[in-house]
Amino acid sequence: MAEIGPGALLGVDFGSVRIGVAACDAERILAFPVETVPAGDQALTRLVELADQYQVVAMIVGWPLTLAGQVAAAAARVQSQAEELSASVSVPVWLVDERLTTAEAAKKLRQAGKDARRGRAVIDGGAAVGILDSVMRALAAGQRIGRRVGR
Repeated sequence: MAEIGPGALLGVDFGSVRIGVAACDAERILAFPVETVPAGDQALTRLVELADQYQVVAMIVGWPLTLAGQVAAAAARVQSQAEELSASVSVPVWLVDERLTTAEAAKKLRQAGKDARRGRAVIDGGAAVGILDSVMRALAAGQRIGRRVGR
């Protein structure tokens, strides 16, 4: 039961200041950070450019649900941003539960001996990689990945 056909994916971790972006190869073997996009007026344009540049078949947006799995203010904001993104790209956009991915990325940075406070952009990219990693594993196992936005 594949929800997304074969090909590269772009992972997006929307934040209020920065947007972490990651991609994976078409074979979905490796996810890697692409860049950190400043949140703001030009962010949507840049995300569309990155989707084209990496020739992705879908975009995966981290959905920051509460620990109880509920949609609170942050998740509602991201859902709205994902809907705008979906209207701007020709590929499907998926909302995927991203609970704890940012915390996990910060933990890995600290374990590598880096200052998490100074590495916010690295953390955002790492969170996007974590989101893609979980989706790649789920797709490989034939599991459902989240909720498709729009269309």
